[in-house]
Amino acid sequence: MIIAPSILTADFCELGKVLDEAVDAGINWFHLDVMDGNWVTNKTITVGPAVIKSIRKRFGTKVFMDCHLMITNAEKTWQQYVDAGVDLVIAHVEAVSDFSKLCDSLHSANVQAGLVFNPATSVNEVLPHLNKLDLVLVMSVVPGKGGQSFMPEVEEKIRILRSAIDEQISEGGIKTRIMIDGGIKAHNIAMVKEWGVEVAVVGSGLINNNASISENLAEIELALK
Repeated sequence: MIIAPSILTADFCELGKVLDEAVDAGINWFHLDVMDGNWVTNKTITVGPAVIKSIRKRFGTKVFMDCHLMITNAEKTWQQYVDAGVDLVIAHVEAVSDFSKLCDSLHSANVQAGLVFNPATSVNEVLPHLNKLDLVLVMSVVPGKGGQSFMPEVEEKIRILRSAIDEQISEGGIKTRIMIDGGIKAHNIAMVKEWGVEVAVVGSGLINNNASISENLAEIELALK
């Protein structure tokens, strides 16, 4: 199980120090949320190409970075995030008109292609694209709305994805990873791993004022044993 911290819970005045602490604790994947105030109601103006470029400059190739584009124009703007240094672009299936074309464009730019879908969206909207996806992100909360609880009803979607991906791999296809985001903490991370999740986005369960990142990560790793 890969733990990918969401940096939205960090103190942005101390962002560099927070990310240094995460890397020192053993983190090597950062999940970067980008919101436009249109696709989702919240707007994050601090996480964009400039911040991504700064993080890449600070850590070089020591970290893997994905960007979760909660925006309406991912098909037109993905290149700026690639130029800034992300390794994986994740776009919403609900906001992209031609996802197959977007995947081809991303792969042509030598970056990975990811698809994310909302809790209300059927998994059937995702399955036709699996053979071109490096990762599928299952949202276990509604994007852009704070203070939500984890939605256990996403289990069925994850198990369907796990079965379809395993079949795809057995036939020599791409090894699509499953990521989950929303309300993931030490108390439920082992459960979603059992469902078939391989990458977990963790926000306040990892970066908070109650304990250090290394302490929180140790608690999560203990839960996974």
